[in-house]
Amino acid sequence: MSLQCGIVGLPNVGKSTLFNALSSAKAEAANFPFCTIDPNVGIVSVPDERMDQLIALVHPRKSIPAIIEFVDIAGLVKGAAEGKGKGNAFLSHIREVDAIINVVRCFDDDDILHVEGDVDPIRDINIIRDELILKDLDSIEKRIDRLKKDAKSGDKATKDALEMAERLRIHLEDGNPAASFEATESDKEIIKSFFLLTDKPSLYVCNVDESDLPDAEGNPYVAKVREFAATEGSEVIVVCAKIEAELAELEPEEKKEFLRDLGIEQPGLNRLIRAAYAKLGLITYFTAGEKEVRAWTIKVGTKAPGAAGVIHSDFERGFIRAETIKFSDYVHYKTEAAAKEAGKMRSEGKEYVVEDGDIMHFRFNV
Repeated sequence: MSLQCGIVGLPNVGKSTLFNALSSAKAEAANFPFCTIDPNVGIVSVPDERMDQLIALVHPRKSIPAIIEFVDIAGLVKGAAEGKGKGNAFLSHIREVDAIINVVRCFDDDDILHVEGDVDPIRDINIIRDELILKDLDSIEKRIDRLKKDAKSGDKATKDALEMAERLRIHLEDGNPAASFEATESDKEIIKSFFLLTDKPSLYVCNVDESDLPDAEGNPYVAKVREFAATEGSEVIVVCAKIEAELAELEPEEKKEFLRDLGIEQPGLNRLIRAAYAKLGLITYFTAGEKEVRAWTIKVGTKAPGAAGVIHSDFERGFIRAETIKFSDYVHYKTEAAAKEAGKMRSEGKEYVVEDGDIMHFRFNV
């Protein structure tokens, strides 16, 4: 399972600078690779200190971290929902992502013109939201037309879906995103099938000036974004895209020194990746051996057979048991054999819910 996040924002807010920082990021080590699929998609490994610790203990021939895909979604202007600018391409790309990262400008600079004439992050957020809502309205109206035709058969489930879709249309017409629509669990499943843009989880990235680092709490623009984000339960990550771009060009030791000079513990991009994982309810488990140490991404609440299926469908289909060691125990005893001898390796069955950081070995038979 890989996570795909779409980076959106108006012109001159720092969106492309942030994406370019990702695109040019030098590998921290062999376990943090980066590659480019095409001009607007980058694959970056998920920074995880636990992975480093396992590699140091196991000394595998190779290591494969969890990955995250960033998509630089360009072309948004007012009227994107009607196809202005590169609106149609923008909206088709954003439909494919798991989460939306909305980059907003939170700094003043007379040399960098803002497309709207001045700096107002809440206005910028609402411009993007309004365009997504308009596109969702178009989608829901088309879906309602199809449901009306299907409902003529008298099928109750179809009639219920139609009634819910009409309520959702009113909700969108009032300027509200689909994510805030009150729905039952069964209705939520139907809404997912609509693939609405405003139903996707969102994060906000405040792009601040270097002078605001390491503490941006005094920035009035950031305060406004935090207040706005709190109303919808979204997280705010503060970065300086310019600094992130500079960090991406440095070697590991130079990067550490640069961060120390700035009074920052870690790059903003690391915090962004972890926030995206948390927003989507994702965790990591590991497989570890001499051949390979690897991180695997699963949803919170995944049971052992489902986690095995991330590796291969045969593992899930023929699942017998999962030999599991907690990460803290593995690090304490330093080897799988020592952890097993200490009674810290558990044999878990089909109902075991995998925990973040578990080191697992699956037994299966097909």
